[in-house]
Amino acid sequence: MSEPVALDLRGTPCPVNFIRARLALEPLPPGSLLRIDLDGGEPEQMVSEGLRSEGHDVQRVEPSPFAPGEGVRLLVRRDGA
Repeated sequence: MSEPVALDLRGTPCPVNFIRARLALEPLPPGSLLRIDLDGGEPEQMVSEGLRSEGHDVQRVEPSPFAPGEGVRLLVRRDGA
């Protein structure tokens, strides 16, 4: 399996982070992976819930590669529809 496409959205405000995540997924073929780094809390919730509502599989990477308060990492598998 190939490496996921990486997108660093740490420091990007809502809803811009969700829009950028959607735009990054659009050109990817179904089943492709997108790795998203973003701030925890509301940004993580808004992006993960928004992408799930569009049918994508969203998983939080644990343990986080970041120090506490520096961000979270999501792994998103693009929906096949």
